[in-house]
Amino acid sequence: MAKTRAVLVKDGRGPSDALYIGEVDKPTAKEGEVIVKVVAFGLNRADIHVRQSGGAGKALGYEFSGTVHELGAGVSGFDIGQAVLGLTSQGAYAEYVAAPVGNLLLKPQGLSWVEAAAIMENWLTAFQGLVLICDIQKGSDVLIHGGASGVSVAATQLARLYGASKVFTTVSSEDKVQFVKSLRGGATHAINYRTHDFVEEIKRETEGKGVSIIVDYIGQDYFKRNIDTLGIDGHLLILGLLSGFGFPSDASLLPLVFKRLNVHGSSLSTRSVEYQAALVARFKREVLDHFTPNEPGGVPLLQLKIWKVYPWQEVKEAHDAMEANKNQGKIILESSRIVWICLLSCISSLSSVDL
Repeated sequence: MAKTRAVLVKDGRGPSDALYIGEVDKPTAKEGEVIVKVVAFGLNRADIHVRQSGGAGKALGYEFSGTVHELGAGVSGFDIGQAVLGLTSQGAYAEYVAAPVGNLLLKPQGLSWVEAAAIMENWLTAFQGLVLICDIQKGSDVLIHGGASGVSVAATQLARLYGASKVFTTVSSEDKVQFVKSLRGGATHAINYRTHDFVEEIKRETEGKGVSIIVDYIGQDYFKRNIDTLGIDGHLLILGLLSGFGFPSDASLLPLVFKRLNVHGSSLSTRSVEYQAALVARFKREVLDHFTPNEPGGVPLLQLKIWKVYPWQEVKEAHDAMEANKNQGKIILESSRIVWICLLSCISSLSSVDL
């Protein structure tokens, strides 16, 4: 079987030092699948968890941009060579990746390869949580923790796009306060949790009513405070458990009953192929066009914030930066083939010009 290169984890699990570029079997398209030649791929905190926990399999990674290389049986709507962005269950840290056809979108012409690779995991996670799960309504007040992370940057802007009144975010420094407020559809209120109590700040700003939706990645340490911050019929969406898996000993179930609260846990990667395809299709209809201007010279409603782009040979450094919470926005890695792919794309475009 033909071989290709991918980012692997030595012994299947370990620290960032265990990451290396090695050879794997080149994927072939099964029925309903597309093989994509990867140009760039996104780094997500879930990748770090998979690397540490030993669930890596052949290669890490969920989201990517690239060109269509091979079509499986029953696939329609795409042609060889087309530029796409996509989502897969695993294996995007590679030269070639397989993905269900329903998880692919044509790359908007106004987006770079790097920008396209920054969309699928973060924005679909935020879209699923706010729109499908928490049913965000115009006029809602929303709290989004970890405001400078990729998912939170997406969730903040989507909340504003869907008509939220006040969008609160928590961050760890004054630099990040300025960052989240600088977004085109950014937070209306940014709270440095090292210097301010977010529960008190939000209760004051909402005149004691609390917020309608909270997006949280912390889990255990924030559970009681999140419940205190929610208003009547509020939704707590838990996307991560960074502080631990246990139920906090000082938390009470009483507010869940008397405030009629909704507590949701969610993970995009564990959803079925059919669910993900339906989610991608709805995202395309409602959101995708907002990443590019409505008219020439205009400004997109949604802003893709790329913090740093690494060559994939520096994948260890990229993981270390995210683990240290250094990033303000998205971390993207480029494969070693990006220069050639972009050059070929430029040559292809020139060949179609009537000189």
